[in-house]
Amino acid sequence: MQTEIIKIDFSRPLAPQVEACGKILARGGLVAFPTETVYGLGGNALDEGAAKKIYAAKGRPSDNPLIIHIAKPEDAEKYCHTSEAYYKIAEAFMPGPITVVLPKKDNIPASVTGGLSTVAVRCPAHPVARALIDAAGVPVAAPSANTSGRPSPTAAEHVIDDLCGKIEAIIDGGEAEIGLESTIVLPREGGVTVLRPGGITCEMLMEVFESVTLDGGITKKNESGAAPLAPGMKYRHYAPVATVFLIKDAGNADFDGRVTRFLARKLDREPRTGVICFDEYREAVNGKNVFYFGKKADDEEHAKRLFDILRKFDKTDAPEIYATASDTRGVGLAIYNRMLKASGFNILEI
Repeated sequence: MQTEIIKIDFSRPLAPQVEACGKILARGGLVAFPTETVYGLGGNALDEGAAKKIYAAKGRPSDNPLIIHIAKPEDAEKYCHTSEAYYKIAEAFMPGPITVVLPKKDNIPASVTGGLSTVAVRCPAHPVARALIDAAGVPVAAPSANTSGRPSPTAAEHVIDDLCGKIEAIIDGGEAEIGLESTIVLPREGGVTVLRPGGITCEMLMEVFESVTLDGGITKKNESGAAPLAPGMKYRHYAPVATVFLIKDAGNADFDGRVTRFLARKLDREPRTGVICFDEYREAVNGKNVFYFGKKADDEEHAKRLFDILRKFDKTDAPEIYATASDTRGVGLAIYNRMLKASGFNILEI
C-alpha cells in the first residue's frame, strides 16, 4: 500500500486540506493524524472492519480497547450513555486531553471496545484533529499511531517509521504539544477513578470532584489477566529495543549525588550505556548515548521529549538504558507511569 503524506499549512484553512482524508475514514480506511497529546491512528468507529484494520496495522492485541474521538462533547450522546459526571468533566476540560469511559450504545462495535460494554470517549483540542473528524462525519476510533509496544509518536516522522505502507495517509501537523496520551477517567458515584494519568492531572480533577482515586495499575504491574478497561493498562508499552531500567530513590539523603555516581560508574564500565537524565546531571553524566530531557522540575518538558528520546535509542548501540524518574506530583505521575511501562517495571532503587 502506498501511504500519502499530507503536510499541513496552518496559514491556510484546514478543512480543504483534510477533506480527502475524511473521505478515506468514511469509507473504512485508516489515517494517522496529530492531536495535542500524540499522533493517533484513525478509523471509522462505527465500522467493525476499520477497527480490525487498526489492530492489524499496529499489531495490537484485540482486547486492548480503542478511544473514539468526537467533534463536540455533546456528540457522546449518540454513542454512549452519558451522566452528570461526564458533563462536569466536559465543562471543565473539553476539548482537551481527557478521555471518559462510559457505557456504550449498540452502534459502537464490540471490536472497537475490546469486547467491553464500555467505550472510551474523547474530544480533542487539536485543530487538525477536529477538522478531520468534521470532514469524516463519523466518530474516529484512534489509538496512538505506532507499532504496538513501541514509544508513542509525537511527530509525523515517528508515524512514518512505524506505519508507512500499512495505512492510506499520514497527516503531518508538526510536533505534539503535550507529548503524552490523554488522561483516562472512569466516573463513579461521588467522583472519578483515574485509569491512565496524563496532561489533566489528579490535582486538576480534584478541583472538580470531591473524590479522585487512582487505579492500582498506574504504578503496579497488571498480572490479573483481566481485560483492560482502558488503553495502556495491561500490556508493555512505550518500549525501545534495549532493556530500560527505571531508577527510583531508595529514600536516603543526596539522591542526585547517588544517582550521578551510579550512572558515571556504568558509563565508565560500558561507554555505550544509554541514559535518560535531568539537565542538572550534564557535568557528572555524559556519553554518546546520554540524553537529557529537561531540568529536574520541568515535567512539561520531560513529557514533550520522553517518547522521542526513547525512539532515538533504537538508532544507537546502547545495550541497556537507565532512566531517572520524575516527581510523581502533577504531570510527573503520567511520566512515571509511562517510564514504568517502558521499563517493564524494571526498577532499581539507588
